[in-house]
Amino acid sequence: MAYRFVHTADLHLDSPLRSLALRNAELADLVSDASRQALVAIVDLCLEEQVDALVIAGDLYDGDQTSMKTARFLASQLERLHRAAISIFKIRGNHDAMSKIAKELVMPDTLKIFGSHAEIVEATKGNLSVAIHGLSFAKPQAPDSLLPKFKPPVTGAINIGIMHTSLAGSAGHDVYAPCNVLDLHASGFDYWALGHLHQRSQHSGTATVIMPGMPQGRDINESGVKTVSLVTVADDRTVTVEERLTSVAQFERVDVDLTGVDDWRDAAMAVEAALTAQRDRTASPHLVARLRLSGRTQLAWQLRRDIDVMQAEAEQRGDRIGRTWIEKLELAFEAPLPPSDASAADPVVELGALMRDEVITRSGFRDDIREVVRDLLADLPPESRAFAGHDEAGFERFIDSLLTDGAEDIAARMKAADRAES
Repeated sequence: MAYRFVHTADLHLDSPLRSLALRNAELADLVSDASRQALVAIVDLCLEEQVDALVIAGDLYDGDQTSMKTARFLASQLERLHRAAISIFKIRGNHDAMSKIAKELVMPDTLKIFGSHAEIVEATKGNLSVAIHGLSFAKPQAPDSLLPKFKPPVTGAINIGIMHTSLAGSAGHDVYAPCNVLDLHASGFDYWALGHLHQRSQHSGTATVIMPGMPQGRDINESGVKTVSLVTVADDRTVTVEERLTSVAQFERVDVDLTGVDDWRDAAMAVEAALTAQRDRTASPHLVARLRLSGRTQLAWQLRRDIDVMQAEAEQRGDRIGRTWIEKLELAFEAPLPPSDASAADPVVELGALMRDEVITRSGFRDDIREVVRDLLADLPPESRAFAGHDEAGFERFIDSLLTDGAEDIAARMKAADRAES
């Protein structure tokens, strides 16, 4: 008789909205509730598939928060599993280690939260013996590997390890409990249920090593469909893994090339066509799109000036398509072609070229802008500084875009005709 479980991690319940662009109240409500709805979907999956256990590999919560509304919601979902006699195995990750709810909430007996010392829970399913190993973060920081702290595999059992780790490291993630994948394969375990990295990955080898990614993205940097792993351990000890959809709102970047499009209505239709195509490719119930308008078009300056109008156009078309939301519009137009007749040269075009080619490239000017931005960042809380890059290279790319977009915006406001004439 097979042993089956669902493996997930990094739900980050009660995570604050991190995108400053979420100014649409309905969209903000959708995104803020999406992680909870993902948990509902996970519990639904456990019940539908009649699994033996739910494995949560850390960061069920987002940090040091005390929302009793979340506590009641979580308790109600765990109670659904408890009534179905489905065990829950959970470890604390770097965010859980800070959570007060994790310490105060009364949990059902079917929930096992592993402590900061390695533990093993043994179970039997038919002829299969299963040993679940877990080890939680004692503090938010874990600079050293946790693997040596795990107990040896139980002889004759299917050994499942639950660990929160950054593995060898990943862009955009701090290093937590670093671990070599080769060491996981050499551990003698059959399955490693990992957590921490928000992008799904599977590492082939002797063991089945799965990083499930988060079951629900929170902003455009966590784009794409999100899933959990449905794992089946057969009587012959073979392990089968299926991805199952859990994300309610799916963030996606949508490119719209407006090269040669010189009519506003045609531009709006191009946006609608791109949104429709992406909606057809989107597996989750809701699409949250960041539109990137690019190419060489005579509408470039008008779109820069009237980006709010195009945002409204896009939102209207999203409503028409259904369950399609516009998170933000980005403009990445090419510089306009210079007039072929020098006598007909446009002074605004010439000014734009002057700012682009000479003014913003001056080292002194760039140094002044750097200083202004650094002063601004110093006045912001740490969690609000990511827009300017995560490192020096990212900061310089932000300065590049700031200067280029600023020059284009100035030219756009000088060039574009009155909105009433559009």
